[in-house]
This record gives sequence, C-alpha cells and structure tokens, in this order.
Amino acid sequence: MTKIRTIVAGAAVAAALSIGLAAAPAQAATPAAAPVKAATSAKVTAQDGAATTFGRTFKYWADSHDGYFKGYWYKKHGFYYFGGDLVDVDRGDREYTYVWFKWYDKFGRFHQNYYKTFGKIHFKDFIFKKDFDVRVCEGDHKLDNCGGWHDVF
Repeated sequence: MTKIRTIVAGAAVAAALSIGLAAAPAQAATPAAAPVKAATSAKVTAQDGAATTFGRTFKYWADSHDGYFKGYWYKKHGFYYFGGDLVDVDRGDREYTYVWFKWYDKFGRFHQNYYKTFGKIHFKDFIFKKDFDVRVCEGDHKLDNCGGWHDVF
C-alpha cells in the first residue's frame, strides 16, 4: 500500500512539473528588443499576467505585397498597448516599406507617425487610449503603393 501511495504521489509531482515546464517556453518566446520611438515600455510578467487582456493579432500588406506589418494589442491595468514588426519582403528592389500609425495617447492627444525599413523593425509597447489605425506602404516615397487605413482598435 505504501508503494502505491509513493508511486501516485510521484506521478502527481511529475505531472505538475511537466505542466510548469510546458508553460515556461511561452514566456521565453517573448522577444526582448528595445523600443523604437516608443512612448513607454512595459513587460508582461507572470505576476501581473492576470491583469492583462490580449486583443487580436493582425497582418496588413502594402498594395504591392512587397512589405507588411504584423502586430498585436493588449490591455493591462486600464491602458492599451500595441506592438509588432514591419518587414520589407523584397529587399532587392531598394524601396522602403513604410508603416503609418494614428492613435490617441493616454492623455487624449492625437498622434500620427510613420517609420520605414529595408529589412525589419520591431515596435514594442506603444501606449494608446483609443482609435489605433495602421497603414502600410512600399516604395521610394512614404505614400507610394499604400494600402488603406486599417482600424486595429
């Protein structure tokens, strides 16, 4: 009887450890790159993960399909955060891929910025309050081959 209890207890401990180890790679998969012109940087940890609500992820292409922006948004402690990657797929054409952002910050002020790359840029944790829009363009000028504005939030 003691051996059966020991085996059952050992199996329970092993199951608990395997569940914990399975959850660890999900946290480790989060990239830790520096913000690019970000308003504020924030990290989601296991302690405050319960207060975080994740929104949807999305991917928008330029009209020429030579570049795209793949992003996400989430809510944490009453604030909304946004991040993602701008990628130039056709690097041989020497044309930039641009991403435009429009949003209202936590004070209600309107902002509009654009960024460009020949390769890849990672954006981490812009704080916004409402109405976050994204537009992707690809070309020599910041308004060449632009897709439409996409209402992310």
